[in-house]
Amino acid sequence: MKVVVGLSGGVDSSVTAYLLQQQGHEVVALFMRNWNDASVTLEDECPWIEDSNDALMVAQKLGIPFQVIDMSDLYKERIVDYMFAEYEKGRTPNPDVLCNREVKFDVFMKTAMSLGADKVATGHYARVTSTPDENGREIFHLLAGKDNNKDQSYFLCQLSQDQLSKALFPIGELTKPQVREIAKEIGLVTADKKDSQGLCFIGKVSLPQFLQQQLVPREGEIVEIFRDSPLFVQETPQFSSKQEELAFLSTKTHYQKSDGKVIGKHQGAQFFTIGQSKGLGIGGHKESCFIISRDMENNILFVGEGHSFPGLFRNALKIDPSEIHWVREDLAIENGGSREVMARIRYRQPLQKAVLYQFEEGLYIEFEEPQSAIAEGQFAAWYHDDELLGSGVIS
Repeated sequence: MKVVVGLSGGVDSSVTAYLLQQQGHEVVALFMRNWNDASVTLEDECPWIEDSNDALMVAQKLGIPFQVIDMSDLYKERIVDYMFAEYEKGRTPNPDVLCNREVKFDVFMKTAMSLGADKVATGHYARVTSTPDENGREIFHLLAGKDNNKDQSYFLCQLSQDQLSKALFPIGELTKPQVREIAKEIGLVTADKKDSQGLCFIGKVSLPQFLQQQLVPREGEIVEIFRDSPLFVQETPQFSSKQEELAFLSTKTHYQKSDGKVIGKHQGAQFFTIGQSKGLGIGGHKESCFIISRDMENNILFVGEGHSFPGLFRNALKIDPSEIHWVREDLAIENGGSREVMARIRYRQPLQKAVLYQFEEGLYIEFEEPQSAIAEGQFAAWYHDDELLGSGVIS
């Protein structure tokens, strides 16, 4: 079988290529050049050049064909421009999820197939299996990686059955220490290379500095809301239906400047996200202050003190109909239906007990325990056991 590996210059994709070679596959390495603007990287680094060189050395060590493909224009169009637009609206996008959906498993995969590949492999800590349904049609299952500490199934939550049918994740059965050990044993240059940090397509970068390329700084006020605010002691109304209750539970609190006290200034609400505590420059508090809401129109950040601040928590969230994605299309819920699941609203968050409710106006996720810092624009993903069933953009 001919397999194209997205060789990124890191240890995970390097070992992926090696394992496939050991399994007897014809392996071809493609390196994606996805960024060409060094003006926003830190410490004068140009990560893609270093990564490209490392990927080339791995390919030479393994004796497999190596090619660089320039996808920087595509990245700008599908990922970077989208990020700017989302932050400007006051939403928090996840570029890693988008990168997999829009680039690695779309354009990159199509490029690989045009080169005669049967499958595309990446260094994700996830697994894909398949079983036949009652009609003999193959159903593909996206499973969490065996290494609980590195499971990256969340980043693949927008993939389709067609994409999974062509995908391989060879290191999904391994732990990170095992992957590094294999790389050391065979003498790969990437064996001790640190994992990349920061944005998927740039590397080490200051997000505010990156966003300031297009989003203009504008001074605004930071308003503190206090625990004893009457906003947090309102009585819960009586509901005539579950749908009405979920609509209430998923609606975020709207704060006014008069609800609290001005305690500082910031350089643009678009540079911050819900639940953020760093970079606010607020002193004089026993505990850190966290952003609980952003008023984009008036450029106001609302904050509350402490991890347990009531304004940080909500019991439910909503996903608009156009943003609902089922990896397992055969398990999609009919209108009026519900399903118990385990769900998460961000990468690395432990899975939470929840119930999905499907209505014509959208999908609601109601959690057993209130969730902190539910941010619009992020992806919620839901699982049964270790299988990721679907996901959607939080509205």
